[in-house]
Amino acid sequence: ARETAARTAAGAVARCLLREFGIETFGFVRGMLDVDSSVEITAERLADLRTDRDQSVMYCPDEQSTEAMVAHVRQAKIDKDTLGGLCEVVVFGCPFGLGSCTQWSDKLDGRLAQAVMSIQAFKAVEIGLGTECGRRFGSQVHDAIVYDETEQGSTHRGFLRLRNNAGGIEGGMTNAMPVVVRGTMKPISTLLQGMESVNLNTRKSERSDYERSDVCAIAAASVVMEHVVAFEIAAAFMDKFGGDSLRELKANYEAYSEMLQKIPLERPVAGLFRSVKFSCS
Repeated sequence: ARETAARTAAGAVARCLLREFGIETFGFVRGMLDVDSSVEITAERLADLRTDRDQSVMYCPDEQSTEAMVAHVRQAKIDKDTLGGLCEVVVFGCPFGLGSCTQWSDKLDGRLAQAVMSIQAFKAVEIGLGTECGRRFGSQVHDAIVYDETEQGSTHRGFLRLRNNAGGIEGGMTNAMPVVVRGTMKPISTLLQGMESVNLNTRKSERSDYERSDVCAIAAASVVMEHVVAFEIAAAFMDKFGGDSLRELKANYEAYSEMLQKIPLERPVAGLFRSVKFSCS
């Protein structure tokens, strides 16, 4: 997992860049085994949540969940076993349109999934509601759009969702709601108790020897995940707004923000296609 140190460092630089545009990331451990923290992650509580998370040995801003996970880790050590867990990253302040709806390799949810799945020992990635989508009807999944005139100055320009099952990404692009990504880390492979394996020389069954191993590395993994997500968000941001300097990047972003302020457009979007004729010849 040494290569993740470089990605975490790069992600830290990316977070500094994103902060210049009011975009903040927050990564933490959501749970393990039967522990599933219900702590709500909101932009308004971000400072307090960071304080609570950083004081937690499990990197979880929920004291009760931290205690329960610590108990599981201690028992796993007694049992000579290992544990994984569930990490979550929430990104606040993303503007509309990061990513792509036309090019498969530029879809932001795909890029985030690849980045998280490439972290060692991660076996699943979810955006927003994730796998739960397959257990619900469309009316229980899709996020209706509403307009709040008092929110015109926010990133979503007043066009918001009352829920965020999509996890801030629709059609491969950000929709200005918080981006929510979850990743599942499997238990560490090296068990103190050993397990059945095969001797490559004799090709006979043999119990594996114990070398060394942590019992659980989920707290460190959540730090890595937060930073690889930040890197991908920053990369998508640069793809959209470009620029050779921070000053140029800010100018491009401000021009885009001014354009969004003019919604609705003077000419309806549908009208742009009235004179277009398609031919199948």
